[in-house]
Amino acid sequence: DSSNKEDAIEDDDDDDDDEEDEEEDDLEVKEENGVLILNDANFDNFVADKDTVLLEFYAPWCGHCKQFAPEYEKIASTLKESDPPIPVAKIDATSESALASRFGVSGYPTIKVLKKGQAVDYEGSRTQEEIVAKVKEISQPDWTPPPEVTLVLTKDNFDEVVNDADIILVEFYAPWCGHCKKLAPEYEKAAKELSRRSPPIPLAKVDATAETDLAKKFDVSSYPTLKIFRKGKPFDYNGPREKYGIVDYMIEQSGPPSKEIVALKQVQEFLKDGDDVIIIGVFAAESDPAYQQYQEAGKRRPPGLDDANMPGPSSLLLCETPGASKVGEMSPASLRLFLTCPSLPFLQSSTEGSAIKDHVLKHTLPLVGHRKTSNDAKRYTRRPLVVVYYSVDFSFDYRAATQFWRNKVLEVAKDFPEYTFAVADEDDFATEVKDLGLSESGEDVNAAILDEGGRKFAMEPDDFDSDTLREFVRAFKKGKLKPVVKSQPVPKNNKGPVKVVVGKTFDSIVMDPKKDVLIEFYAPWCGHCKQLEPEYTALGKKYKGHKGLVIAKMDATANDIPSDRYKVEGFPTIYFAPSGDKKNPIKFEDGNRDLEHLSKFVEEHATKLSRTREEL
Repeated sequence: DSSNKEDAIEDDDDDDDDEEDEEEDDLEVKEENGVLILNDANFDNFVADKDTVLLEFYAPWCGHCKQFAPEYEKIASTLKESDPPIPVAKIDATSESALASRFGVSGYPTIKVLKKGQAVDYEGSRTQEEIVAKVKEISQPDWTPPPEVTLVLTKDNFDEVVNDADIILVEFYAPWCGHCKKLAPEYEKAAKELSRRSPPIPLAKVDATAETDLAKKFDVSSYPTLKIFRKGKPFDYNGPREKYGIVDYMIEQSGPPSKEIVALKQVQEFLKDGDDVIIIGVFAAESDPAYQQYQEAGKRRPPGLDDANMPGPSSLLLCETPGASKVGEMSPASLRLFLTCPSLPFLQSSTEGSAIKDHVLKHTLPLVGHRKTSNDAKRYTRRPLVVVYYSVDFSFDYRAATQFWRNKVLEVAKDFPEYTFAVADEDDFATEVKDLGLSESGEDVNAAILDEGGRKFAMEPDDFDSDTLREFVRAFKKGKLKPVVKSQPVPKNNKGPVKVVVGKTFDSIVMDPKKDVLIEFYAPWCGHCKQLEPEYTALGKKYKGHKGLVIAKMDATANDIPSDRYKVEGFPTIYFAPSGDKKNPIKFEDGNRDLEHLSKFVEEHATKLSRTREEL
């Protein structure tokens, strides 16, 4: 017996040694052509004692990244000769998803300079000379970040600033809000860009938790809430929430609500711009009451029509009023003839702004629209959404090829009016295509269906035509498709006090109808999550003997959450999923995330709490 115990102890020691070796391998920083390779495991350990580090987030398939690689290696060689040397590193953002999420990486390559652990965005050209100069500037001991361009508003200066501005964008935020933190760097970048315009367009922010009177005055009930003010008059902001989208949207909003057309040739010019919604109003005169309503509707564009031209070619909306036909060349009849489309939807004889809005919303989406990053969050919200990904380019040289595949989709869309169909450029939605498992399909054209509840279904790679797409949509309609779930590998050993959940095991663990489950959604880089970890582990140990109760956790940056009932808007987010009622989880709202309060929450909602221990 004693020899068996000694063998067991030796085996345990060997296991410990193996684990230590694996940890050391994970922490090792390798080098490739002078550039250090960092990952989720070794990043924090490596940068902890570094004053300045240059980082590149790349994707292996990205053409721009491949072109930049030789230049980046030269930069590494140059900065290695600095006194002191400045490390230059790269991170594969497609495999190191926790780091990519932590630093808000949405395009490739993304270059950042880490100064004492704080990321500074690099926005210059991708040349050795400019990047080296900027890194050396930031590495100086007396360097400090430039002051924020975004204005800070309080009750003391709000009216003075907002009432005086022809146009200003104001963000109402909460310091603890995850979405606000994600928006902050993009908002500041947009503020810098718009401050350089002539005249500048100001961006401002209000801490709604401190300025409660302002939040109440403007009906702020969620964060972040963005509003456009014109001389103090508020309008809802329904635009994008990344730098270039905000900039383009605000430039568009700062112009006149509509553009005057005096000749039919101008309509052709609008069509060339490639917008998939153009709204044209035909009026007898500027004194026409309907003209005033049309202008007001232009200022209050409903969600989904913020980038619509109000003066794609696939959806043209016309508004006319009595007397408009007397205008001559610009009569509704001549427009119909000019556009050779006699079935264009007209709104006639209405002076109600709400009628204009309803008319536009009713006809806004073409049968197969062009889904873009700038309009996705606003216009393509209806589900199920059938998306076909390929090289979409409606410019003159590539329009015929783009339209060839779109016509294939049109053939199918006519048969399924209950679904929304769209084409999308595969590069614009590269992350989505990758999450669908289609980035290396080998096909020029791929398709997917995005369903209610966030589920995604990918079409098996095949030669694309209308027949294969139709069969794919039919299979979805009959419930024969399995959703695609982004997931880390299933843990081989999952016997710890806190069960590890990944995308592939969410349904079997969290949605198990026979067990109560407490699930924490965390991010590896989140400071609050790291503080919670010992308390949460202690909670797992406390209830480990209760076989009707599971304490679990899931890295929400690396795994899909297959159910939309478990909304994660910040980290950590904790839900209690009671047995028999998994569609109505209870969110832990208490700010005290210690063992006492977590235990109280569990025992208050548990339906299966039992003192019977599981057999070991």
